[in-house]
Amino acid sequence: MNSGGFGLWMLARRSLAQHAVSTSITAASLALACGLVMAVLGIRAQSERAFLLEGSPFDAVLGVRSSATQLVLNSVFHLETSPGNLPWKTYEEVRAAPGVRAAVPYAVGDNWKGFRIVGTTAEQFDDAKLRGRAPRVAPGGRVFDEELREALVGSFVAQKTGVRVGDTIHPSHGPTSGGHDHDEDYVVVGVLEPTNTPADRVLWIPLEGMFRMDGHVLRGDGEEYHAEHHEEIPDDKKEVSAVLLAFDAPQVGLQLEQKFNRDGKEATLAWPVSRVVLELFDKIGWMSRVLELVAYATVLVAAASIVASLYDAMAQRRRELAILRALGATRAQLFASVVLQAGAIAALGALAGCAIYVAIFAVAREAIRAQTGVVLDPFEIETSVALAPLGMVVLGALCGLLPAWKAYSVEVADDLAPLS
Repeated sequence: MNSGGFGLWMLARRSLAQHAVSTSITAASLALACGLVMAVLGIRAQSERAFLLEGSPFDAVLGVRSSATQLVLNSVFHLETSPGNLPWKTYEEVRAAPGVRAAVPYAVGDNWKGFRIVGTTAEQFDDAKLRGRAPRVAPGGRVFDEELREALVGSFVAQKTGVRVGDTIHPSHGPTSGGHDHDEDYVVVGVLEPTNTPADRVLWIPLEGMFRMDGHVLRGDGEEYHAEHHEEIPDDKKEVSAVLLAFDAPQVGLQLEQKFNRDGKEATLAWPVSRVVLELFDKIGWMSRVLELVAYATVLVAAASIVASLYDAMAQRRRELAILRALGATRAQLFASVVLQAGAIAALGALAGCAIYVAIFAVAREAIRAQTGVVLDPFEIETSVALAPLGMVVLGALCGLLPAWKAYSVEVADDLAPLS
């Protein structure tokens, strides 16, 4: 009888080979459990970090009196519908407020092939004002001229539609596809470099172009106004969907929050944006917790399958184990070989689980990107994700303790008795 680690491994390998079918089934269940846990942990961690907009140049969103969550979803994530419009004077007021480094107006309401069109100013792409975090135009393109019918296209839009610099787009009314087509055409003058944010799903046109779009009505002063070609639009007629703000210091946000949220009644300041997003995650966090519970339940079922499979195998192999004892194998060696066998099954499952993790993550990645523009990376491994396979191996070894005790308790005299 071989002794030492090599002998233990030979015992474990022989047992695995003898029960290849049950070993494969158990390892497959562990692989699914490990992959699910890794995917849930990884997607949740990366999603929260991405949606917290750590690289965003904006600190706050100012919009019509409404929910701060709706303002952020509409203006920052380009989801939901606009809760209403702010009069131009409010935009000018906040732009002139001390400590406001940048005030970028947004006007929404149109789309192209289902992708949102946002009317804005060139300040949206001013790297100096946004301190190096403004969207960048890819080589070969430029920022639109605010006096012309020109457009910038997000990288995801360009990828999905094939639109390039020099192409013409024809906006449709409404935030999603299905509305009537406008008369105006816009020439694409640039494609933005990927930001891995919702901005990649947007087309950007001059704010003035949104005001003058065929069929659009301005109600800045409460009365309907249709902009005529070659006619200057009075400021009191203009309105914007929201204003994205960048501050020189946090106290500026405190002052504006006091002014608009507590003392005012016409506008809402969503500040800071990260806090609003955290509150949103708190509201929908139960979904990710349910997914975690499902994943952990799968782990428990897989762990139970190790116990059941090995315990049954030890019951069937009592005579074989007694022979091994008679040949010189010690109780400790048999015990350790079963624990090693359980750990080996778990290791096989963990290894295959990494492949399942990548597959699940890849599917989720495309779905999240298609809906939000946020791009996740399956190879950006979180600490919790990296520890999951190791934890699975340890759990597998622990699950082998009960079957190992079964092997340890084999009595040579009893189990080698002649079969009647």
